[in-house]
Amino acid sequence: MKKQLNTEVIISSTPEIVWDILTGFEKYPDWNPFILSVKGNRKVGEQLIVRIQPPGSKEFKFSPVILKYKKNEELRWKGKLGIKGIFDGEHYFMLVDLDNGQTRLIHGEKFGGILVPFMGESLVKTKKGFEMMNQALKEQCEKAASPIKEGPVRKTSKVIKKNIGKKT
Repeated sequence: MKKQLNTEVIISSTPEIVWDILTGFEKYPDWNPFILSVKGNRKVGEQLIVRIQPPGSKEFKFSPVILKYKKNEELRWKGKLGIKGIFDGEHYFMLVDLDNGQTRLIHGEKFGGILVPFMGESLVKTKKGFEMMNQALKEQCEKAASPIKEGPVRKTSKVIKKNIGKKT
């Protein structure tokens, strides 16, 4: 039995910024409400240690293997519950450059295995977790992409205006 979850969000930021935040695993605890941590090398064939917590569920740890790591385009890993064929998941993040300073994030997972028909409620919670992560990622990326609106820039401009015409 197979099942696929797919979510999308448009982010007002470049694929480079989205990629940097998406693959900045060490900062996940600061912003990611779904994937609590990811540890390991970011290379195809490497095994990661991933901790997730879907909304309304307990924390879960698994060790997927990276299938694809194409900078600014796609990250894909595959994990399993116990042995292959019981409950397997191929998780993916794909970035599409919309050529207008925006990026489409396609975030989902393909599930397979004999337990899939019995995972209905868990998959609903997992999809909600994807959506929560997407929104948090969008906020992080748009904050990183936006110019500074207050703080040092404004103070500097006041100092410049104040000092115009003064002899030094």
